[in-house]
Amino acid sequence: MSADRLSVVVTRRLPEPVEKRLSDLFDVKLRTDDSPMSREELTDALRNANVVVPTVTDQIDAGMLAQAGPDMRLIASYGSGVDHIDVASARQRGISVSNTPGVVTEDTADMAMALILSVTRRIPEGLALMQAGDWAGWAPTALLGGRVGGRRLGILGMGRIGQAVARRAKAFGMQIHYHNRRRVAADIETELGATYWEDLDDMVRRVDILSVNCPSTPETFHLINARRLRLMKPSSVIVNTARGEVVDENALARMLRTGELAGAGLDVFEHGTEVNKDFRELPNVVLLPHMSSATEEGRIEMGEKVIINIKTFADGHRPPDLVVPGVM
Repeated sequence: MSADRLSVVVTRRLPEPVEKRLSDLFDVKLRTDDSPMSREELTDALRNANVVVPTVTDQIDAGMLAQAGPDMRLIASYGSGVDHIDVASARQRGISVSNTPGVVTEDTADMAMALILSVTRRIPEGLALMQAGDWAGWAPTALLGGRVGGRRLGILGMGRIGQAVARRAKAFGMQIHYHNRRRVAADIETELGATYWEDLDDMVRRVDILSVNCPSTPETFHLINARRLRLMKPSSVIVNTARGEVVDENALARMLRTGELAGAGLDVFEHGTEVNKDFRELPNVVLLPHMSSATEEGRIEMGEKVIINIKTFADGHRPPDLVVPGVM
């Protein structure tokens, strides 16, 4: 398959340098506005293109893949997660799937720490006070938060991002605890001073802050459910920069409202843009619009990975970031 004849459909607006490079290399159809494609538009792209470049907002299921054209060969996803794509169905139809792992590690870890600090130090409350012009001056007991140094941080998912969060938290003097499908190498544990918990229940009972850094899979759906949330201390804080589906949002909202948990910092939500209204009404909740990876540098690097995956595939080789079902 020759790169200069490769038909590529991009489903969302990408950074200008990425779009220019794609246009230079391929017969590319770019998105003219920044709205998600409809199901019909996505299906049409699968019917007519050789390569589709979707994002996390594009759900590509088995029914859509069943209508893919005979020349559709690669879904080069712009992002590290692939839970929006039925990878197994794609492979059954001879369609490869690639992603962009590792690019957003540092950016996401930065945001996890920002949320930890924002919730524990009540930064949004202070900001709102100043913007409203209601600050009457310093007072000894005003907006008292909590010190992060010395607190126990529990990390759920000790992959690249989880380890990057741990390194930042260690620099703040936090104690690192983690739960993962597999225990990490001993040298990493030593470097981070990290304590491994095989039983997630045991870990959440003991930590002061829980950072969710695991992918969305059938096994992790509502992994932090009402029962586990009740195991946490009332003074605990939960931060989620991974996937909203990992946390039972209704249970979390109830416990935050009743004071059974101290606070939450959320960049992702269980139902996409349909944010639980209780969260918006609670002063101890910090909400962000899925912006953990939103740096110019990161988004351009993601695009560069997409281009490398397409170009390598077009040259007849295995894309370096090929996704294999069951290996993620």
